[in-house]
Amino acid sequence: MQKKLEVLGMVCPFPLIEAQQAIEELNSGDELVVEFDCTQGTESIPRWAAEAGHTVTEFEQTDEAAWTITIQKK
Repeated sequence: MQKKLEVLGMVCPFPLIEAQQAIEELNSGDELVVEFDCTQGTESIPRWAAEAGHTVTEFEQTDEAAWTITIQKK
């Protein structure tokens, strides 16, 4: 299953907090796709995912200041 979380326009650390809450609702192996435009999130979201044991399967810049990251739940 894949869940999409759009947090465009949210200032840090809210995209990270929203991602942490959203992934709790998923089962192991499910993916969370986070669309965000907070520059700090480019470091904080992948770092949190790695520390939590999740896998970042995709991370791309979609606009000048927007990114999409896909995290697979451990």
